[in-house]
Amino acid sequence: MTADLAWFVDLLRAERLFECGASVVVSRAPGRLDVMGGIADYSGSLVLERPIAEATFAAVQLIDRPEVQIVSRGRQPYTLPLHSLGVDGGGVSYEDARQMFAHGDQWVAYVAGVMFVLVRERGARLTSGLRIVIASRVPEGMGVSSSAAVETATMFAVASVLGIRVPLRTLARLCQKAENLVAGAPCGVMDQMTCLLGDEHSLLALLCQPAQLEPPVPIPETIEFWGLDSGERHAVAGFDYGAVRAAAFMGLRILCEHAPVPGGYLANITPAEFEHRLARHLPEQMSGDEFLRRYGRTMDTVTRVEPHGRYPVRAATAYPIFECKRAEMFRWLLRRPSGERRNARLGSLMYDSHAGYGACGLGSSGTDRLVALVRAAGPAAGLYGARITGGGSGGTVAVLGRRDASGAIADIVDAYERETGYRPRVFAGSSPGAAAFGSRSITL
Repeated sequence: MTADLAWFVDLLRAERLFECGASVVVSRAPGRLDVMGGIADYSGSLVLERPIAEATFAAVQLIDRPEVQIVSRGRQPYTLPLHSLGVDGGGVSYEDARQMFAHGDQWVAYVAGVMFVLVRERGARLTSGLRIVIASRVPEGMGVSSSAAVETATMFAVASVLGIRVPLRTLARLCQKAENLVAGAPCGVMDQMTCLLGDEHSLLALLCQPAQLEPPVPIPETIEFWGLDSGERHAVAGFDYGAVRAAAFMGLRILCEHAPVPGGYLANITPAEFEHRLARHLPEQMSGDEFLRRYGRTMDTVTRVEPHGRYPVRAATAYPIFECKRAEMFRWLLRRPSGERRNARLGSLMYDSHAGYGACGLGSSGTDRLVALVRAAGPAAGLYGARITGGGSGGTVAVLGRRDASGAIADIVDAYERETGYRPRVFAGSSPGAAAFGSRSITL
């Protein structure tokens, strides 16, 4: 039994979250560190992701009562009657499901959303209820995919208990659907794929068109990745992330008026083509009202263009075009022989990626400061690059350095604490995804 699984089992026993002697099905899903790609995932980019050491556990048991009991540490338990899932009629609409959790119980949506999706998409027919217990060491609001870890662990355990067999990539897409349509967060699929299929010794390589797994990229023994939390809370459901995503799809719609976009993905446009032929067709900013009058709507199914919003169309459109090429170069470099020159080029790509976030309006003072501290320490301290991760606007910074640079990371933490009063949490190490852990029957 792994140390963190032993921690979870001890917790279930100590807090009597199931009856003594009961058998439960347990699954585990880690969070993730977004090394390259980030917000380019919804535009078809290659993304490079690493599962982190911290993980979420889900324990599930069938019960005799016609309800789903959801228990999460530190929160009030929540009970969902089976009939509210629409189990007899193919499920309720996603809009109705989302409205159930729109006020006051948002955290439940990430767990219950899995149930709504399994009923609607896989025909799950519950003849008895479920008790679902969640315990997580993946911190919320730090941009390391706490929500995807919850969804993936829950989906894996519930599907196992109900005897539902789902191909792994399909399972990840179902988790994304729960987050998009029930929790109302317009994320791409990279988080769920990493939480499910990530490998602790490699970067998961995913071409998001829509979810094409490519060979994992081994992490050379000479380098390491860390995550540093800025203390500024990140929220994928926030306006900034949603506005930038909507702006990218606005740009896609405008460009389609002037040239075919291969596969319908911005990431398939080359930087040269964008700079020389297409960028001039895009406004730097555009009001939602003007866009709707001229173009009607975007092709995105999970964001809306608000008439009174103002959108950074050019920067949001440019980001995935350039980021996909940065991610491809990053992968190519990781496969090249080790050396200071290679490491410096990897770091430069990360700094350019970070600047792209800032141009979209997704930077923050804390993440900018952490990146600046890494840059100032530089190769002399064994640190080569850093970038904001995930949805941006706060959260965690990914850092690339020599494997022996943990002392330099500690110095960055100390300096940031002196300046801001906040001591960053350090994410170090990795662990396998939920598929490697599987689902395990545990007797309490």
